[in-house]
Amino acid sequence: MAIRGKPKATSATAPSPQAGNDAPEGGGDRVDRILAQWARERPDLDAAPMGIIGRVWRLARHTDRAVESALASTGLNTWEFDVLATLRRSGPPYALSPGALIDSLMITSGTMTNRIDHLERAGLVRRCPNPDDRRGLLIELTQPGRVRIDHALEVHVANEHRLLEGLSAAERKQLASLLRRWLQGFEATGP
Repeated sequence: MAIRGKPKATSATAPSPQAGNDAPEGGGDRVDRILAQWARERPDLDAAPMGIIGRVWRLARHTDRAVESALASTGLNTWEFDVLATLRRSGPPYALSPGALIDSLMITSGTMTNRIDHLERAGLVRRCPNPDDRRGLLIELTQPGRVRIDHALEVHVANEHRLLEGLSAAERKQLASLLRRWLQGFEATGP
């Protein structure tokens, strides 16, 4: 699902006017066609935000599928990857409390318990006593878990580079900056 430069004009990317293509002259994407239809049907409505939100939503769906496919080749699904990657990036001893995992992954405690149970049965994590809190536990990445996540991380990062091939380094930097600014607005107001 690489994005490589400008797509070739095909019936899928540039339908004929008879097929209901309302995109501006010179082509465009599906969101452009939707915006053109709204401009025709509701010229009184400023639908410009749909262009941004619609593209973010569509890109999220495309990237989700690409990430799921790449991770499947490593034997992990996205949630397994997320838990293992969170432990791996925490640094030695690659262990966090269940609460820290919940905060990082934004899931419920019940969901986290099920995920830890699953990963523990697979031998990728283990529960161990928290040396700083006798009542608490830590979830620790096992050696097989570390090997698995290190391999999956290499596959994942290579896939993400591939997904961004259609953008120059300057475009990637600009896009990252804009998305960061937008996301900070949401995160400043809480979940």
